[in-house]
Amino acid sequence: MKEQLDSFLEYLALNDNASAHTVRAYESDLTQFLTFLAGAVGKRRADLTPGDFVHTHIRGFLADLHKRGNSRSSAARKLAAVRAFGKHLRHEGEISGDPAALVGTPRQDHHLPAHLGEAEMTQLLEMPDTTGPLGRRDRAILELFYASGLRLSELVGLDIEDLNLSSRTVRVMGKGRKERLVPFNRSTDTALRAWLQDWQALCSFRPKAEATMSRESLKAEATPSQKQSPPSGRRTLTARNILGARAAAGSRRQREPLFLNYQGKRLSTRSVDRLVRKYVAQCSTRFGISPHALRHSFATHLLERGADLRSIQELLGHARLSTTQRYTHVNAAQLIEAYRKAHPKA
Repeated sequence: MKEQLDSFLEYLALNDNASAHTVRAYESDLTQFLTFLAGAVGKRRADLTPGDFVHTHIRGFLADLHKRGNSRSSAARKLAAVRAFGKHLRHEGEISGDPAALVGTPRQDHHLPAHLGEAEMTQLLEMPDTTGPLGRRDRAILELFYASGLRLSELVGLDIEDLNLSSRTVRVMGKGRKERLVPFNRSTDTALRAWLQDWQALCSFRPKAEATMSRESLKAEATPSQKQSPPSGRRTLTARNILGARAAAGSRRQREPLFLNYQGKRLSTRSVDRLVRKYVAQCSTRFGISPHALRHSFATHLLERGADLRSIQELLGHARLSTTQRYTHVNAAQLIEAYRKAHPKA
């Protein structure tokens, strides 16, 4: 079913507008499923056919994941990938039914994500040493995380042109390549203006060849040569190259990343995750505080201050309100206070 898998990944990238990260995740989960399926039916993976895609093997795959110690949420995610693949096979006429629909989703454990209180968040924002350019950059990163509730990938993907200081808004490309405008506060505006004064100096460390690519190289990247194509004439699709043409088209204009490392290059997600954890360790004994925990703190504090869920949903960029409800929670103190105010004999 390699050809069918390649077709599905191509559909995700070009028709469903999925990000490169999403395509890679689907490719990884489905490759794991097909490896299990090959063992279950006693075939090589290359010899699998759509007829092997049956619900009993899908249930066996979930049982195998449980035996290997995968969490319920991880198993549910992999099942969602298998279901999407099954729907694609049915749409393409490869199978007649929908076997994955006969398999129930594992019941997930709901854990409240770690988050910081308002006083802890204020202390965290003060941790970077703003006497140096990298400290001012780190302060701007922490401020923007908390002021706008951005995902880690959204923050590192920001370019200079996405920032509008006059209106104090930032343009964000979220999941599914959906664009949204998110406001930020005055302290974030101050931190960003301070960082932008250092931005040009760090940008000068970047070689000109890396700052912008020539149109000829972009064309070569977007269009593979005949030598690289397989004998069948069909381009081999992987999570790396199916997005090549779209990525090249988006790169024809020069993109200047907002947050740079000391070499003048775009900060990686790993670097930002590391710096957030470093500052948390310096000011708190709390564990599990990641960039995503700052996003959760953003949503929690808005809810505690009276913001409605629909507004928080828009700010976070959630497609469904139910997702926002999982992100937000009411703490015990709020429940007790609400009880005392509302109950006639409290």
